[in-house]
Amino acid sequence: MVTELSAKPAFSLSSTAQSGAANYPGLDDWRDLPVSQQPSWQDKDVFDASLGELSVLPPLVFAGEVDVLRERLAAAAEGKAFLLQGGDCAETFEAATADKISARVKTILQMAVVLTYGAAMPVIKMGRMAGQFAKPRSSNDETRDGVTLPAYRGDIVNGYEFTPESRGHDAARMLKAYHTSASTLNLIRAFTQGGFADLRSVHQWNKGFTENPAHARYESLARDIDRAIKFMASCGADFEALKRVEFFASHEALLLDYERALTRIDSRTGFPYDTSAHFLWIGERTRELDHAHVDFLSRVRNPIGVKLGPSTTGDDALRLIDKLDPEREPGRLTFITRMGAGNIREKLPAIVEKVTASGAKVLWVTDPMHGNTVTSPNGYKTRNFDDVIDEVRGFFEVHHALGTVPGGLHVEMTGDDVAECLGGADPVDQEAFLDKYESVCDPRLNHMQSLEMAFLVAGALAKH
Repeated sequence: MVTELSAKPAFSLSSTAQSGAANYPGLDDWRDLPVSQQPSWQDKDVFDASLGELSVLPPLVFAGEVDVLRERLAAAAEGKAFLLQGGDCAETFEAATADKISARVKTILQMAVVLTYGAAMPVIKMGRMAGQFAKPRSSNDETRDGVTLPAYRGDIVNGYEFTPESRGHDAARMLKAYHTSASTLNLIRAFTQGGFADLRSVHQWNKGFTENPAHARYESLARDIDRAIKFMASCGADFEALKRVEFFASHEALLLDYERALTRIDSRTGFPYDTSAHFLWIGERTRELDHAHVDFLSRVRNPIGVKLGPSTTGDDALRLIDKLDPEREPGRLTFITRMGAGNIREKLPAIVEKVTASGAKVLWVTDPMHGNTVTSPNGYKTRNFDDVIDEVRGFFEVHHALGTVPGGLHVEMTGDDVAECLGGADPVDQEAFLDKYESVCDPRLNHMQSLEMAFLVAGALAKH
């Protein structure tokens, strides 16, 4: 696990000044622990004012919604549902438009229909959306042509443009992240509750995918889904109920002052909930057991994910369970494995075996993106679609061999026609990067590659 950048930030709002957010024993213990990947805010007055305002703004999500998600994830851990979690590597303020948001939601819904049919079980739909604005970095600085500036840490911290003004760490951006998240969530709720997500419409969208000759091998499954929908209609199925879907928001809980400021005490239970998202995860770079991120997230009631890379041991996993899920609560803890295609079959079995033997019931999810990042010959950060798919296959093979549950898929994807990952049935080559590479951070699957993955995973689920 990477442990660089473990120094404390230059300053942090005191717990007493943040009382509007929540008062609860232990919520500020993280401030006395090592904390990595935090900004060096350039203006303390702006920082204090921003967090003071965040601490009294309305919650972005509600505790009751969070509790529903915990129940859904508990079902997935039992093999009675499947989690689909997807979205941008790093959201940007500029891309929070109706067209781009609807394209991402549409793609996730399309993938979910295919997975639902393949798995013959409910699919939990979750976006890396409405809050995925902070990114960990391997270095604090970036140098171009002899000029060194702070690295881009996501729009919640600084700008992507390589200028001193843009790259300064501006705490006022946290307020913009909040308001952008709020408007994104508002649009997602409208889409998923107002008829946009009608099962019949989503299936019609998928027909356009299979009409492409490159995707002809998926036509049989699409035809089966079509027959199933027509059968439901003939039987008088209540399609009104199928016009609306549950859709949950998630992001990496990296910026702890922001997460702390949006933590509220639930009036029903008296427990703290981080209301910045329904689901929060701890990254591979910040999962140190005795550090701030694990401590803070151990104290909120949200379902929590942890990214596990190839350096993870079974004992590491057990210690994380003891800290984050001491009561062994169904739906509380998700392990998101990101091993790389070359490691998944070798590294994952021992971890799963040890966790299973302990009696803990976690949700196992594969992130086939982050362990397969390479640099293309023409200098772009990319991923090979075949490697991504191979890691997914390895994930299913391991769980099939052990008799455990492969419970979900976590992907960086977009609904747009970008060219960032190599390959696919309708292949992207490196020359396409010159015109269609748009990501400000990591490469994403484009719309067609995302749907192709859904059809491939549906086949694996059907076999499982």
